[in-house]
Amino acid sequence: MTFEQGYFRKFKFTKTQVEQYLRNARRDLKIAQEDPHLEVQFTYSYQALIKTAIALVAKEGYKVHSIPGHHVKLLTKASELLKDPDILAVGDAMRTKRNEDFYGEGILITEKEAADYLKFVQRLLDKAESFVQGKI
Repeated sequence: MTFEQGYFRKFKFTKTQVEQYLRNARRDLKIAQEDPHLEVQFTYSYQALIKTAIALVAKEGYKVHSIPGHHVKLLTKASELLKDPDILAVGDAMRTKRNEDFYGEGILITEKEAADYLKFVQRLLDKAESFVQGKI
């Protein structure tokens, strides 16, 4: 697997550091699950998604550069590492929605979307934890 030099650099993370990314992702997901506001659920689900992808890349010994396009690269690598094309597809849809909220006219998150994103990120985080522990 290739990690593009402009977006990633080799870095030796400790097991504890990788696990901390996953704990932070789990914390954000918990906030999303417990808050009644759909926008908060979406925002924290997205944050958990990105932190999970960072953990997966860190497990492989790479650190991501915070430059334009790095979220797409993180989602691509997470999708490749876990052999799950839905990570890139759903993650990119979430990223696009987030960008529309930041830079556009705002967004409307429906209850169904919020619930679907929560389930998706929960499944991804569970799978990522298994990957990091060497179970898959």
